[in-house]
Amino acid sequence: MRLVLLSGGSGKRLWPLSNDARSKQFLKVLEDEKKQQVSMVQRVYNQLEAVGLGKSSIIATSASQVDMIKNQIGNKVSIVVEPDRRDTFPAIALSASYLFSECNTDLEEVIGVLPVDPYVENDFFQKVVELEEALNQSKADLALMGVNPTFPSSKYGYIVPNEFKENAYLKVSHFKEKPSQEEARKLIEDGALWNCGVFAFKLSFIIKMIENLGLSTQYKKLIQQYDNFNKNSFDYEVVEKAREIIMLQYEGYWKDLGTWNTLTEEMSKNIMGIGTISEDCDNVHLINELEIPIAVLGGKDLIVAASPDGILVSDKESSPKLKELIVDFDQRPMYEERIWGWYKVLDFVKYNKDKEVLTKKICIQTGKNLSHHYHEYRTEVWTVVKGMGELIINNDSRIIMAGDVIEISPYISHAVRAIEELEIIEVQRGTNIIEEDIKEPIFSWDDILLTLNT
Repeated sequence: MRLVLLSGGSGKRLWPLSNDARSKQFLKVLEDEKKQQVSMVQRVYNQLEAVGLGKSSIIATSASQVDMIKNQIGNKVSIVVEPDRRDTFPAIALSASYLFSECNTDLEEVIGVLPVDPYVENDFFQKVVELEEALNQSKADLALMGVNPTFPSSKYGYIVPNEFKENAYLKVSHFKEKPSQEEARKLIEDGALWNCGVFAFKLSFIIKMIENLGLSTQYKKLIQQYDNFNKNSFDYEVVEKAREIIMLQYEGYWKDLGTWNTLTEEMSKNIMGIGTISEDCDNVHLINELEIPIAVLGGKDLIVAASPDGILVSDKESSPKLKELIVDFDQRPMYEERIWGWYKVLDFVKYNKDKEVLTKKICIQTGKNLSHHYHEYRTEVWTVVKGMGELIINNDSRIIMAGDVIEISPYISHAVRAIEELEIIEVQRGTNIIEEDIKEPIFSWDDILLTLNT
């Protein structure tokens, strides 16, 4: 069995910690068994490794999330990168073509698909493995996982079985997406289960669908044809058209940590970052990524969250409405994790149409490096505030450390590697300050040194 983990989402429901570059699955607000802060994606991948599924998994995601995935779980997992976001069916089809043509996976192999961020115990993934046997026994097109509902929720989709018997699996009658609370109560009485977004199929099932669309099953060719896919979900494109669908019933703990009220229920600490909560507060969580203190007094059922992207103060019960409230917020992400570390935007000023100034704090982890590149539209001034690094600029190499100031003009090639964790305040001045103004990048430090010596 091979697994495809779907990593997407725009991160609006957990604003201001999440943004277009840092979706909810990358927020380090949970705690592992070693009492270390981990993200949802780190927690899930650790669980997969614990049950022996790590090496058989791949992650399907967009280009904007690749660096963050590698920053958090390293290079242990293969990543399939969508050329652009086209919903879940194209992402799964592209992953299937990768397994088929790049990994030589047999067409009879069962492929399991699941979100990258479920909050579950390890036995959940053991149940995922059982989808393989159920699919082979039933000869169905699809096998799904259903979760025993704990209350009549209008937030989830429901799977309704058409029979109850002693078999390991149930046949599916139909689906109901996000019913009213009263409808949900009736569905539960009729034996419906929550749809947790986990399903399995034989690789041949999706490969045949790609062929029927007139597209290539070869991964590298399908990437070039990717915009020929309609922007459709897997549910619309596949589930509604499947000949026969079965499901397995999962009776353990499952939770979607998609909003602040559900996420804070699973946090081990009430305070993260600099701040304090008074003793007369009740059920209050404070998460502060800023470098200034926050105090909360006399609050009840509150989430207070602060990051470079903004500040949120919300009643927990109201927090699921956040996405609709901030729909008009339109700004660049102010915090991003990269494969080499992270950066935080401290200030951005547009003086006129021709002059912009952007100030960042950059952290490069020990042994990691920024790529060798140049800029066309901006000058950069670096002030080293912590650590030690090796700077290459104009084919010259030198050591830099706290207190050093470096000015880099347009068209000057440069790179830096952290000998010790390196923190730099970077001031960019120019006419078109965008991340895309990085020209002719070389990412590997060994390749950079080769360039230096030729």
